[in-house]
Amino acid sequence: MKQQTKNRIDRTVYAKQDRQYRAFMPEATSRIREDVEWSITYSFNAKDAASPRVLLIGDSICNGYQEHLRKLLGEKMNVTYWISSKCVTDPDYFRELSRILNAARCDVISFNNGLHSLTSDRTEWEQAYRRGLKFIRKVQPRAKLALTLCTPLRPAEKTAISRALNGIALRIAQEEKLPVIDLFTPMDKLDRKTNWRDDYHFQPQVCVTQAEIMAEHLLALLPAKKLTRKLKQSGSATGPSGRIE
Repeated sequence: MKQQTKNRIDRTVYAKQDRQYRAFMPEATSRIREDVEWSITYSFNAKDAASPRVLLIGDSICNGYQEHLRKLLGEKMNVTYWISSKCVTDPDYFRELSRILNAARCDVISFNNGLHSLTSDRTEWEQAYRRGLKFIRKVQPRAKLALTLCTPLRPAEKTAISRALNGIALRIAQEEKLPVIDLFTPMDKLDRKTNWRDDYHFQPQVCVTQAEIMAEHLLALLPAKKLTRKLKQSGSATGPSGRIE
């Protein structure tokens, strides 16, 4: 009987969350999905609800630096990340975002979307981006929200699109009085031949630099008194890789 009661409560909660994200998702989109769409989520120290937690929302660039970032934040802040190929204009984006946002309380959230939006309609992207920020604030009203800029790419023509999308994000950040984490400017100064491993992704040493930039900004968003506790990061031998993460 107790289990049946619990199940009824859970269904009510999930039904409420479903109605919530539908109120924010775009009414229409011209977005054409990629041939391969993907999403990856990890939540480290998932049972620790008392310590500070940062949520990283991004794409494969985030995946490149997240391991280094976790080491830099390891004793101060737990990490959850959701990385995806989905543009904010994708009909499924808000459904997945809802699941991530409702999973645990977050103290800091880094929001990035854009490199999988290079061909998206610019007006639709800006509208969906704004809706995404409103949705994040609705579900996690106490979290410190920062906008993380997209990185440049190896080809100049694609870098120009990334720069334009960042321009929109910067305008929104100014309007909403949100802090910005700039990964574009320092990366754009790097030599394309030696620091990129393909048109989008960076060599390992560059990912370390990105993690250092992220750590500096994320730690600055929380009062020092919240970061005094030394956390012990738990591992798991049952993760997707079959090793302790």
